Amino acid sequence: MSQEVQPTSDELRAAREVFGDRMPVAERYVQHLATSGMERGLLGPREVPRLWSRHVLNCAVVADLIRSDANVVDVGSGAGLPGLTFAIARTDLELTLVEPLERRCIWLSEVVEDLELGNVTILRSRAEQAVELLDADVVTARAVSALGNLARLTVPLLHGEGEVLAIKGRSAVEEVEKATKVLRKLGARNTEVITVGNTVLSEPTTVVRISVGGPS
Repeated sequence: MSQEVQPTSDELRAAREVFGDRMPVAERYVQHLATSGMERGLLGPREVPRLWSRHVLNCAVVADLIRSDANVVDVGSGAGLPGLTFAIARTDLELTLVEPLERRCIWLSEVVEDLELGNVTILRSRAEQAVELLDADVVTARAVSALGNLARLTVPLLHGEGEVLAIKGRSAVEEVEKATKVLRKLGARNTEVITVGNTVLSEPTTVVRISVGGPS
């Protein structure tokens, strides 16, 4: 099955601003999502018309929060959201996509090879089993779990210093309140809810940023 996904004029303008000269790579990634990604159950068919706005751009703008040359681990990467969008937009970053399901890892490997993304490594593992293998500057996640549980999976991958960037929805503030005790136990120095993409997206992305270690 082949579906051509054409961005709207607003999506196209935003995508060009976000991806710059990497736009052709982003377009190829979207086509992978719309075809083999949907066929293999990584995304539902209803998501195809809104791949640019709801998924790819929603994720890609978060890369602006990451410092240069950072080592980034994307937990529960699934269809590569947000990890592959970061790898496309920011070639200075080193990405490790952590995904426990073999069929998803196979698809990710095929896409990474086709897009020639030399800054991406795929690790088939659960996050809690990858702690001894990885030492991240930044850990990202999207639609993985409620914040308290997500923090338990992601913060240990920082080994005492760095940031977790969790892409969340409207319940972000409530999730932070519920997870306060867990975050404190895990050594979170600061937790804040921020929005990114305000100047390019009609609906900015909400991110919970958890800072660990560093200056108090």
